[in-house]
Amino acid sequence: MGLFDGLKRRAAEGRPVRVGIVGAGKFGSMYLSQAPRTPGIHLIGVADLSPPRAMDSLRRVGWADERFAARSLDEAARTGGACVTEDADAMIASPHVDIVIEATGSPAAGIHHALRAFAHGKHVVMVNVEADVLAGPLLARRAAEAGVICSLASGDQPALIAELVDWARTIGLDVVCAGKGTKYLPVYHASTPDTVWGHYGFTPERAAADRLNPQMFNSFLDGTKSALEMAAVANACALTPPRDGLLFPSCGVDDLPTVLRPIADGGLLEHRGTVEVVSSLERDGRPVFRDLRWGVYAVFEAPTPYVAECFAQYGLKTDSTGRYAATYKPYHLIGLELGTSVASIAVRGEATGSTSEWRGDVAATAKRDLKAGERLDGEGGYTVFGKLIPAADALAQDALPIGLAHDMVLKCDVPAGQAVRWSDVDYDAGREAVTVRREMEAMFRGEGGRAAA
Repeated sequence: MGLFDGLKRRAAEGRPVRVGIVGAGKFGSMYLSQAPRTPGIHLIGVADLSPPRAMDSLRRVGWADERFAARSLDEAARTGGACVTEDADAMIASPHVDIVIEATGSPAAGIHHALRAFAHGKHVVMVNVEADVLAGPLLARRAAEAGVICSLASGDQPALIAELVDWARTIGLDVVCAGKGTKYLPVYHASTPDTVWGHYGFTPERAAADRLNPQMFNSFLDGTKSALEMAAVANACALTPPRDGLLFPSCGVDDLPTVLRPIADGGLLEHRGTVEVVSSLERDGRPVFRDLRWGVYAVFEAPTPYVAECFAQYGLKTDSTGRYAATYKPYHLIGLELGTSVASIAVRGEATGSTSEWRGDVAATAKRDLKAGERLDGEGGYTVFGKLIPAADALAQDALPIGLAHDMVLKCDVPAGQAVRWSDVDYDAGREAVTVRREMEAMFRGEGGRAAA
């Protein structure tokens, strides 16, 4: 059954999918703009630390005030409206909620909300890639134990990449590399919230007028977000990251099969079955021809000469040998596409991509020489950026994950470019996110550092 037909059937039967969302920021707001337009969906609860801000978001995306006037989830269930609340835990526990969308962007909050949802038998759509990379393999096991689904979020690049990988493998093609595009130059790794707007070409005044968050935007620029998303892809698609981080080669869509093939065949890949991010800028700052800044791709190899002939007959862009080819999607619409994940769970009982192994991790890496006594400020800040490395190497190095590199004080100096280790920082071992992460590390150490979830 098609997803849309399945939702229409649920609407006709009077049993809509009841959805609660945690976090009404950009991604959440984009989904909120579409949920009322989708049959068979009842967006029943919106949880946010600031209910007034969430209400402003609802109005901005086109909701009339009466639609979110319910004072409780019970009232929302009776009237067909929505309740805005600051109590995410209560919303998650409500019998009126079937699927929880976690869209806070906070790793600690994401882990907490996912575990609460599993405890109450609720499916989760994990928009929060930060939480998924910090503890996704363990969360996947907890979801399986609870008999529920924990899904990547359609519209975000990891889920769209997973879809391309699944398509290629399903038709018998070996995936050589998969990933996305972004704007990148090597100097961006050292970018801070003070320098970010210059790299984007914005004035500070414009950024302030548009209420843009400099640290969040800097996490997109300094490589952290790309590292997180590629770790999520590696863990969902059983792909192994490069040993020493992403290369960010300058590459347009026509050159994907040539650049992203193994070194032995003239490409840049140290091994097959990996992830990589391509830059929309040449190293001298010029734009790449036919860049993939907003899109996703998968590179695959023809298993036989006959399949290579088919690639040529049907116009696929290939390398010079005709063996390597690529498919790509030039855009992603983040929250506008999120309804696909909700519908897939509700209609088919399937995730739109999900963590299955621990292949990739993101280590907090010093942006400059850091001194003992300094306080780490996390993704997009002044002190560290996130570097993608194989999970086994993260365990061997005792690397501190970027998702926990917030408000921890250094006990010793860390040179620029070096990963911060757990032993380099003071931390509260009793924090839920720390406890969950350390439990996951111990579990995988006992399983050789990489195991199916």
